[in-house]
Amino acid sequence: MNQGSILFLSVFGAMALSWGGFVMLPQVQLGSQSTRVVKEIGRHYPAERGGLAERGRDIYRAAGCVSCHTQQVRQSGYEFDLVLTKAGDFTELVTSLVSQANTSLTPQETAAIVGNAPTTILEGVGKSEVDRVLHLFKDSGAKVAANIRPLGPDIERGWGPRQTVGLDYLFDQPVLLGSQRIGPDLVDVGSRLTDRKWHLLHLYHPHTVQEGSIMPAYPYLFETKKILSGPSSDALALEGDFSPPEGMEVVPTPEANALVDYLLSLRIQNPVFEAPYMFTQDQGSDDNNSQMEQPE
Repeated sequence: MNQGSILFLSVFGAMALSWGGFVMLPQVQLGSQSTRVVKEIGRHYPAERGGLAERGRDIYRAAGCVSCHTQQVRQSGYEFDLVLTKAGDFTELVTSLVSQANTSLTPQETAAIVGNAPTTILEGVGKSEVDRVLHLFKDSGAKVAANIRPLGPDIERGWGPRQTVGLDYLFDQPVLLGSQRIGPDLVDVGSRLTDRKWHLLHLYHPHTVQEGSIMPAYPYLFETKKILSGPSSDALALEGDFSPPEGMEVVPTPEANALVDYLLSLRIQNPVFEAPYMFTQDQGSDDNNSQMEQPE
């Protein structure tokens, strides 16, 4: 075999391995995914976006928003909150076990936890502590749950309750992950900023709602027109330097409304198998938390 054949086979092998790693393997892992029922919410996730939100996605791409905003929440790990969900019938035994689980509790605090279950015993503990406490309560008649709390800078910023996973992008083509964070991540912006009027003002000129913002204004998504019989119901409430001339008003175009629909559709509130998390009180009841329990 001459040197040319060896070189060809080497290059071909390298390309084949690269194709397998970057194309074939992701397709095997993600290409066959479909919506799944999330038990915490009792319905399929993710849901396909409606027509206006899908149109707004095209406007988001055309405006270059993906150049400054990501849609990917990263996570560095987990910690757990241990909650006594059921005290059972052996109150004296369970009181003693709660005291052993958290030695910093006073007798009064311990009694209050047992008497008012479900109540948190420990917050922000690691897996080894979870295993210790769950083993401690085994066969006690009480139930203790370890509620999962994701960790990471993105979580602490409030950009999402958990990390994003492949399932979150099931209906996105192409996926608008982004690579720079000149502005905040937007993958869950529809959960944390729910006011439609705020988004419209922010698009017209960010300084109307956020002083010092470096985001560009998008006035071409709005129309300045003469007020006829009365102000339009969707006219922007502009003040000071942003106010239109007297007798005029600024109203959003259909493109602006579609873009806001898309932004409000960006949500990752649902826990999934790959990324569980603890519901807050306004997202669900204690019974809906993603958690681990000790065997009965």
